[in-house]
Amino acid sequence: MVTGYGAKAIARQSLQGDYSGVVSRLAALGLDAVLSYFLFTLALAAISFSVSIVVGHSVHYSRSGSVVVFAISVVWEFLYFAYSWATTGKTPGMVVLGIRVVRADGAHAEPWRAVVRTLILPISIVFFFVSLPLVLVQRAHQAPHDLVAGTAVVYAWDARAAKWRLLARDSARRQQAADAQLAADTQPATDAQPATDAQPATDAQPATDAQPAADAQPAADAQPAAQPSATGDAAPPAQPES
Repeated sequence: MVTGYGAKAIARQSLQGDYSGVVSRLAALGLDAVLSYFLFTLALAAISFSVSIVVGHSVHYSRSGSVVVFAISVVWEFLYFAYSWATTGKTPGMVVLGIRVVRADGAHAEPWRAVVRTLILPISIVFFFVSLPLVLVQRAHQAPHDLVAGTAVVYAWDARAAKWRLLARDSARRQQAADAQLAADTQPATDAQPATDAQPATDAQPATDAQPAADAQPAADAQPAAQPSATGDAAPPAQPES
């Protein structure tokens, strides 16, 4: 049974191919506007610095101070959007938001559609009070530049793939935790040091051989009482047998 993050990932449905909402589209457009402006300003500053070195005095180019620079900035903005939509269907801002431009039937948009879409985009922005309600009321959420070019904006990221990647990472973490627990269980906390070999009790010295009591000296051989001989002399004591 899958729980936690895995259950959330399974419950989540993929949005790939669904029409993008107005919030995602506006956020992507805002990111692209900031990024394109920053890149052009950075390039303009680099050119101004290079020219200043060559001519020997400070030179500063700006959109407001030169018609040429303003015209170049317009061309830059056109190329930024048209080239991105013609090649991959996604501007950098769309990549971040996970959306892309496709043909109305879902196929890859041809380059000419990208060009038309880019040309009509400023009109949609100027008349946003018409474009915004139009995007909200339609099922395909198409703005005027989409309707003219025959395009639509859809979600490009695959939540199902993200779901399986999430499940795989979760499973890997669980497996690592299980392996670590198993290793901890099989490895004793501290290798039990074998008890020091019990030294046998000091060899009991055998009790000193009980010295037998001093050999009892046999009582002085009792001399048999002298038997009087027939002559009256005491008979000599009997010699013990050797």
